[in-house]
Amino acid sequence: MKNIIIVVALGASALSALAQTTPAPSSNGNTPAVATPDTKNPAAPVEGANSFTEAQAKERIEKAGYTDVKGLKLDDKGIWMASATKDGKSLSVALDYQGNVVAK
Repeated sequence: MKNIIIVVALGASALSALAQTTPAPSSNGNTPAVATPDTKNPAAPVEGANSFTEAQAKERIEKAGYTDVKGLKLDDKGIWMASATKDGKSLSVALDYQGNVVAK
């Protein structure tokens, strides 16, 4: 009886591990509800309701390697826009609701 319980428990554990695979974002900008922090959406920046605060947006942009982040504003499409410096160049940068940081 104990062996049956152990086998059932191991089977359920294996199935739950398989169910946790993370799909990649599609090329049309739709990203699944599962977080994909190591994958940049190819359609970035993606429009949508942005929940990042100004401080969080600045921190996220700085973590992407940008410095001297200035003029940070949330536009009507839900994208944080700013000017910043990277590799000695001044450029515009955008942060979308998915956390993608891109130079514009």
